Amino acid sequence: MSAEPADRRAATANGELAERPSEAVVNGERAGRRSGAAVSGGAKGRFDELARAVLARPARLGGVRLVAVDGRAGSGKTTFAARLARALRAEGSTVAELHTDDFLDGWAKLLAWQPRLREWVFEPFRAGRAGAFRRYDWGAERLEDTWSALEVPQTLLVEGVGSASAAMRPDLTLGVFVEAPRALRFTRGLERDGEGLRPQWERWMADEDVHFGGDPTAGAVELRVNGAPSVEHDPQIEYIIVTSG
Repeated sequence: MSAEPADRRAATANGELAERPSEAVVNGERAGRRSGAAVSGGAKGRFDELARAVLARPARLGGVRLVAVDGRAGSGKTTFAARLARALRAEGSTVAELHTDDFLDGWAKLLAWQPRLREWVFEPFRAGRAGAFRRYDWGAERLEDTWSALEVPQTLLVEGVGSASAAMRPDLTLGVFVEAPRALRFTRGLERDGEGLRPQWERWMADEDVHFGGDPTAGAVELRVNGAPSVEHDPQIEYIIVTSG
């Protein structure tokens, strides 16, 4: 449920362990630090460098490199994922992008998507076969009848709450956690979905508290990203790494 682009929930509105590293380390290098120095509020990373680092790492989901962009609702996951996908394609990788919102049961269960994606996409990919999936129709409040085919890509990018959870991490080539202040995330959500969905947002955010309280994903992934940075940067090619807190 990222707030920047139009979200899959729009139809409903209308009718994001090991000791946390101080900086991200990918493929033995600090992500985004070769050309970006530390700055107040975080360090600058570059999407092209991150894409190259991902592609230099081994695949762990069969022959597919699985990248998860996790974080709480409204943190900016979808925007980050789209820019990383673009950078991966520019480096020559075939990329499939999936959003966990498309595989939920409405607002009812935060991780309802996991068994579906595992059965429909992850396990076929692990075996080198194409997958297929059915999206959740937020307007009709049910899964679509039509199956969408998904050929095996070189990189699979999954964006959504829980995408880098403990159950996912063994298959990940890279886990990313995008974060932003709670009040801002809530404001983003209501601005996008409408005041009428305030109760659903409140319940969802409470469910996130429970989930991340039991699975401290931000401390387990390799890269934490600021989804509401005040640091001057070019957001199309750069992102801000959370280096403390």
